[in-house]
Amino acid sequence: MVFSIPKDSQSVSELKEFYRQMVLIRKFEEAAAKAYSVGKIGGFLHLYIGQEAVGVGSIAALTPKDYIVSTYRDHGHALARGLNPKPLMAELFGKGTGISKGNGGSMHFFDRNAHFMGGHGIVGGHISLAAGIAFASKYKKEDSVTICFFGEGAANIGSFHEGLNLAAIWKLPVVFICENNHYAMGTPEYRALAVKDVSVRAYAYDMARDHIEGDEVRKVKDHVQVAVERARRGEGPTLIEVSTYRFRGHSMSDPAKYRTKEELEAYKKKDPLMRARHELELGGIKTEELDKMDLEIQSQIDEAYQYAETSPEPPLSQLHKYVYAEDK
Repeated sequence: MVFSIPKDSQSVSELKEFYRQMVLIRKFEEAAAKAYSVGKIGGFLHLYIGQEAVGVGSIAALTPKDYIVSTYRDHGHALARGLNPKPLMAELFGKGTGISKGNGGSMHFFDRNAHFMGGHGIVGGHISLAAGIAFASKYKKEDSVTICFFGEGAANIGSFHEGLNLAAIWKLPVVFICENNHYAMGTPEYRALAVKDVSVRAYAYDMARDHIEGDEVRKVKDHVQVAVERARRGEGPTLIEVSTYRFRGHSMSDPAKYRTKEELEAYKKKDPLMRARHELELGGIKTEELDKMDLEIQSQIDEAYQYAETSPEPPLSQLHKYVYAEDK
């Protein structure tokens, strides 16, 4: 692996912050996996382990006024946006202190104040929603950009084409980011995609495109920032494909026997956290300082786990509260 040494103190500081965010996501996901394995979390749980550089780098290119639309693999995106791990973990536990009051669970983190417009469990269904949010921004003359994450499996869904078509027609301020982890659930991309490179589908909509590897967080940020700035100038949407890899199965219930151990180990050697750590050490950050950071983050995650465990269940009085619209 060829490492990119940070050029100055500012770039070292930026990479250090990116590393902190990626470690936070990794440790959060590992704690969630532990909780799921002992029955503290029910339903489905889709982990972001291995893909951290995509979410952290992409969201670093945004401002607080920009919007994020996520998938069912939304934990990493929420943490990269700066949401507090405590209510996020509590949401996984189904507690009333959760970010969605315990009603959403793993796939439905949401924070309107942070312009985090939800995780979405319907594959591809949120892509046209992202176009709608971008349309609202343009209609209201807001200086806001929407980014929308999805997997390569969603690129075969009708809503993908509808969303991109409308975004191109109306030159909407939206960036579509395909996190291609090469397995749509358990189906390898060569069995599901007639054309392997999802980003070339942008040509069908006269849309800007980009394709990058997702193991270097600063590269992801730089490329996404170009697309975000283009959208903010009113020059229309971009489709970006980021090649990445999940180290766990599609969800916690997936043993991932459809891939070889050799393949998994080869990708682990390109772990974005390991890469960022090595680059920081080459840039002059001492190993002891990074170890201390790791321990501090682990302590933060331990506190979030304890908070989730001790938080109260949602009251029965709220059982029907968010099912139907209420009269005002």
